[in-house]
Amino acid sequence: MSDAAATPTLLYLVPTPIGNLEDITLRAIRVLGEVDTVLAEDTRTSGRLLQHLGLKKPMLSYHLHNEHQQVQRLLDRLAAGERMALVSDAGTPGISDPGFLLVRECLARGLKVECLPGATAFVPALLKSGFGAERFTFEGFLPVKKGRQTRLQELAQETRTMIFYESPHRIVKTLTQLAETFGPDRLASVSRELTKLFEETVTSTLAELAADFGSRTAIKGEIVLVVQGVKIEKPSKSDRYEDE
Repeated sequence: MSDAAATPTLLYLVPTPIGNLEDITLRAIRVLGEVDTVLAEDTRTSGRLLQHLGLKKPMLSYHLHNEHQQVQRLLDRLAAGERMALVSDAGTPGISDPGFLLVRECLARGLKVECLPGATAFVPALLKSGFGAERFTFEGFLPVKKGRQTRLQELAQETRTMIFYESPHRIVKTLTQLAETFGPDRLASVSRELTKLFEETVTSTLAELAADFGSRTAIKGEIVLVVQGVKIEKPSKSDRYEDE
C-alpha cells in the first residue's frame, strides 16, 4: 500500500441534493455516517437532511461570514485526527459556496482532503440548454455592483457557452443587462427549481426572457442562467480565394 493510500482522509467535501433528496449517493451517506463532525453552511438545512437519512452527528456552522474566523480552529482539530465532512445547503461545497479556503489550508498543512462526486446545479442546466457542452465557462455569480459592467463587457465576445448563478430577485436585472450588452437576440436558457416538483427551464432570446420573467408577479427558486457564446462565422471555400 502506498503512503498516500495509507494516509487517512480528514476532510471530505460531500455534495448534497439540490432539490430531490433521492440524488444523494450511497457513498455520501456512508461518509456522513462515519465522520466525527459535519461542517454545514446552515445547520438547520443540513440537520433536516441528516434527520431524513437517519443520522445523528455533531454539527458546526461554517459559512461565508465566519469561515476566516473558523479555519484555524478547524485546522487544529483536523490535525489532531478529527474527521470532518463539509456540506453546503445544496450541491457541491466550494462551487460558489464556502470551502476553498479550508481546502487550501488543509493541503498546505499536508492534511488529506477528498471530494466526493455528486449533485451540482450547473451541469443539468447546461445540458438542458441545448447549447453544447464541449466548451463552456462557469462564471458563478456576477459582481453585484463594483466591476459588474466591466465583467459583462469582457464576456460579450466570449465564444464558449457561459453559465451563471443568479438569485430570483436579480434575474430580471441580469437578463436586461445581458440583453443590452450581448444583444437582445442572443439565445439563453433559464433553469430554476432543478430536480424539484416545479422544475422549469425556459430557452429564448435574452430580450424575450427579460420580458417573460419581468412580467411574473413572483419568481422562486435558485436560478442557473446559461448563455450561448458568440458564433464564429467560418469563411466559405469561395471566400478563401477571393483575394487571390
